Amino acid sequence: MGLFRNDPHRVQLESTDIELKATRAPWSLWADGFGMLSIRALQIIVVVAVVAGIIFAIQQLTLVTIPLVIALILACAFNPVMSWMRRRGVPSALATTITLLTIVLILTGLALLIVWAVRDQWDELYARAEDGVGRVIDWVQTLPFAPTRDQLDEWLATLTDFVTSAQFGSGALAGVSAVANFVTGLVLMVTILFFFLKDGPQMWEFLLRPFRGEHYVRARRIGDKTTTVLGSYVRGTATVAAVDAIGILIGLLILQVPLALPLAVLVFLLAFIPIVGATVAGIVAALVALVANGWFNALLVVGVVVLVNQLEGNFLQPVLMGRSMKLHAFVILVALTVGTVLGGIVGAVLAVPIAAAAWGVIQVWDGPNLPARWARPKHPIEA
Repeated sequence: MGLFRNDPHRVQLESTDIELKATRAPWSLWADGFGMLSIRALQIIVVVAVVAGIIFAIQQLTLVTIPLVIALILACAFNPVMSWMRRRGVPSALATTITLLTIVLILTGLALLIVWAVRDQWDELYARAEDGVGRVIDWVQTLPFAPTRDQLDEWLATLTDFVTSAQFGSGALAGVSAVANFVTGLVLMVTILFFFLKDGPQMWEFLLRPFRGEHYVRARRIGDKTTTVLGSYVRGTATVAAVDAIGILIGLLILQVPLALPLAVLVFLLAFIPIVGATVAGIVAALVALVANGWFNALLVVGVVVLVNQLEGNFLQPVLMGRSMKLHAFVILVALTVGTVLGGIVGAVLAVPIAAAAWGVIQVWDGPNLPARWARPKHPIEA
């Protein structure tokens, strides 16, 4: 061992190796395994920062982004109608006006229907609700840990003071501001929808100008798939929601539940929020039946809601909703959570169609019927 330790040739090799390490370029440190890991970590950080910036910008500009997305989805839903009228020789401006007026009339009719039905039966429901609340309070006072009547009166006085306080007034002012924003967003949405219906194909062609060759074909394929998925989702969901609303309306009328019509309209609206919407609609209908007609009638209402939802989910929805829009329940719940956090109720409504459109894009990324490579099912040999 001592002989090799003082070998001049070995010492020369070690000296040469030290010199090479000293003169090595600094960027060569990124070539080893740890360097590649660092590069990937930096890329992930950059992507997360960009996504966070986009989300922040969307949250700051909801007055513009939400009407824009809603207008886009409605334009996709009514695209077959516009295409049919264009093929029949109807001028684009006239076809757009007819379609837009139809959409506005449908939305206005739903709103007026809710207001009329609630106003017509509100007094009766309020009286029964007051009586029901009184019964609940009397029952609570029979419990060993129930609050006393004086405590209940104190809580009621606190609530009354809050309603008449300046804090509630500031909340009311915020409510007025929210109404103003809603009206502004509604006008903006109708305006954007008009241009999407009238000049949508020309706008899309303008956006495709930077693409060439295979990238142009892919971009056009993605646009067509997005339009198809969003339109089919809205039309299919609206049909399913209408069937649910009619079925539950018939059940509520047979059981003589007050506010049957507005409850059916509520079922229709909440059907656009998958999973959660049907549950909330059933709870509201059962509570109204409980207050108005008693617990047995409320159980019958729950049975009607469950039956209608099962028939819709097992028979009607698979026929109307294509495979491209079939999302796993876990994906739907995650999309609903993210949408609710970012955009509230509107975000919850828009989250699932956006997720369905994203999945549809993945399904045609490499071809008309060829998903992206990482999304293709793997055979045992490939795995």
